[in-house]
Amino acid sequence: MKFTIQFASRLAGLFAALLPSLFALLMFTACEPLDSAATNEYLESLKKKAEAGDAKTQYTLGWKYKDGVGVPEDDGEAAKWFRMAAEQGHAYAQFELGEMYDYGRGVTENYVEAVKWYRKAAEQGDSRAQYNLGLMYHYGEGVPKDEVESVKWIRKAAEQGHATAQHSLGVSYAKGKDVAEDYVEAAKWFQKAAEQGHVEAQYKLGLMYGLGSGVPKDSPEAMKWYRKVVEQGAKAQNLKLGQMYEDVRKVAEQGDAEAQNILGMMYEDGVGVPENDFKAVKWYRKAAKQGHTDAQCNIGWMYQGGQGVPKDYVESAKWTRKAAEQGYDLAQHNLGVRYYEGKGVPKDDIEAVKWFRKAAEQGNARAQYNLGVAYTKGEGVPKSDVEAAKWIRKAAEQGLAEAQNNLGLRYAYRGRGVPKSDVEAAKWIRKAAEQGLAEVQYNLGVAYYKGRGVPEDYVDAYAWFFLAKEQGDEGANKAVEDLDKSLTAEQRIERQARAAELDRTIPHFPAYSK
Repeated sequence: MKFTIQFASRLAGLFAALLPSLFALLMFTACEPLDSAATNEYLESLKKKAEAGDAKTQYTLGWKYKDGVGVPEDDGEAAKWFRMAAEQGHAYAQFELGEMYDYGRGVTENYVEAVKWYRKAAEQGDSRAQYNLGLMYHYGEGVPKDEVESVKWIRKAAEQGHATAQHSLGVSYAKGKDVAEDYVEAAKWFQKAAEQGHVEAQYKLGLMYGLGSGVPKDSPEAMKWYRKVVEQGAKAQNLKLGQMYEDVRKVAEQGDAEAQNILGMMYEDGVGVPENDFKAVKWYRKAAKQGHTDAQCNIGWMYQGGQGVPKDYVESAKWTRKAAEQGYDLAQHNLGVRYYEGKGVPKDDIEAVKWFRKAAEQGNARAQYNLGVAYTKGEGVPKSDVEAAKWIRKAAEQGLAEAQNNLGLRYAYRGRGVPKSDVEAAKWIRKAAEQGLAEVQYNLGVAYYKGRGVPEDYVDAYAWFFLAKEQGDEGANKAVEDLDKSLTAEQRIERQARAAELDRTIPHFPAYSK
């Protein structure tokens, strides 16, 4: 379903163009200029706390030196600080130190020491360490080769949801390696990993459904998992997918529209076959003529971009309409965009809103958001802040970051369709910030700096400014420099650790284009 993913991402850019007026509503103002603090002073403060025995800070220093965050990359220094934390029982540090011995980073490669530290972390429940310890037993590295112990530790990691461990356990059952051959168990573990997006597990699960091994033979279910493999694009390109291609091609040649669409996706993305837009169009067209809505959307995208066919907005809109008229919510949304842009159809805000509404009523979050924007601007519908807030809230509740930020700004600015509430504003802005949008992270930093809707907290303010700065937000860059000097030495230690923790756990997306 590459078209739908690509096209949806294009829409974020399209409707970002509608946002400046909403961003102008932001009640928060930039931080007053503060003096900047020296990086060396901060680093010395961090080291002082680590040398005093704080294991969390020791681990943070190790991580910084390992990845070169704020300091030159130095595996030796990383190992030193990881060791200090590990010896105090810090599980993450124990795992990291085990890996450094495993790969000879900053220390002499030593499998015995790697096993020692993996075991300590594994016994504390670290699934990464459990999986790696299982591998050490499997290969006989640092410990005598022991398949029973290998499976024991890999199973522990798998039971905690470690997707690679689940896939490995599935392979063991499928091949009868270290355990009795059991295709039912193999399929069970492949399913668990596949549901987490593990591309090799998705591929193997598709094969099992295609062959009827461990599960009932089910061609549609096989196609479902093959499709997920193709949708992962680059992650799937290094897999040997010859069998998958043969399975899909065989079913496609029998006239199965879903298989034809998948084959088109494989050719478009070069997954399992050389990339070939002409062949992609050929298979999309076969499926589209049978009424396959995704294929109709996909061939519409090919005409939109001139891939494998001459660029033709009219043809693109034609195929998108066919899917939309069958009730496919994403096509309805995309057709709304066509009318908004006036590409392939006459520009018509009323028609755009009509199709956005159809998709929105089916729960399409992007359409709900765009319908809300239409009410905000009075395009195709009477202007109404109440209706705008209603639809934007629906999108926000589904997790659409732009909608969450928009809703937060509405609460912040005199209650645009909602009662004014700094607390609600900060709540929704935080939800968006946690999804990695840089400008939203900056807004949240300002909220913490000003104490708007959240307790005033310069450390949290710095952490969110820092995340936004790392993604190129100009306002955040200045805020980080200015805020640093007003922090105490203790706050400087805490703020960098907090920023590092957020940086590890939150995805990164650049600022909106305004």
